[in-house]
Amino acid sequence: MATMVLKDSQQATMKKQLEDLLVSISWRDLANRYFGKSGSWLYHKLDGVDGNKKPTEFSFEERYQLKGALVDLADRIRRAADSIE
Repeated sequence: MATMVLKDSQQATMKKQLEDLLVSISWRDLANRYFGKSGSWLYHKLDGVDGNKKPTEFSFEERYQLKGALVDLADRIRRAADSIE
């Protein structure tokens, strides 16, 4: 069985990219709503380490799905803000 070893820079990339949002978003809700997965699944992906302490990362499709989820969330926030008078 092959073991994948990620460099520190590869493991931290997604979490680093989302650093500004980490405490402002319900990642549990985002994981459930957009991925149909648990919050811990998403946290493991963001950390780059799965529940068994093995390296993991977002697949291309999951990255695309995460991007779409964040864009949708941004649109929902914008609509809510625009509705305030």
